[in-house]
Amino acid sequence: MIPKFLVALPVFILAGLGTAEAQGLVQGAQEGAARGEMAAGPLGAVVGGAIGAAVGTANGILGVDRRERFRIYALAERRPSFSYSGGIRTGTVLPEDGVVYYDVPPEFALSGYNYTIVNDHPVLVEPRTRRIVEVID
Repeated sequence: MIPKFLVALPVFILAGLGTAEAQGLVQGAQEGAARGEMAAGPLGAVVGGAIGAAVGTANGILGVDRRERFRIYALAERRPSFSYSGGIRTGTVLPEDGVVYYDVPPEFALSGYNYTIVNDHPVLVEPRTRRIVEVID
């Protein structure tokens, strides 16, 4: 007899991939764990959470589908680029002065985030903390 968790493994993988397609790390992990637990209990939650987190991290907040569209939009706006001497990556907190933030258009459905251009790269920023949440390459 095949153990229940092995039979349900494909379900975990598909659940994690489907739910995390356009999500970030945390939300991908949460949704993957929830779907995995529904399919196969506690072990399913562990597997689903890991898969959801991995896929969510790879896709970022914008997801695969909207990422390129957003990059094209942001660069077409020809906003001035803020020169930052440190590396730009997720988690970097931008300085209080000198950075201009712009609203993300409603078509991208990202309420709660702004964007700016840093070292010629569009970045999504959490406005309250000025923390970069995604670098759009």
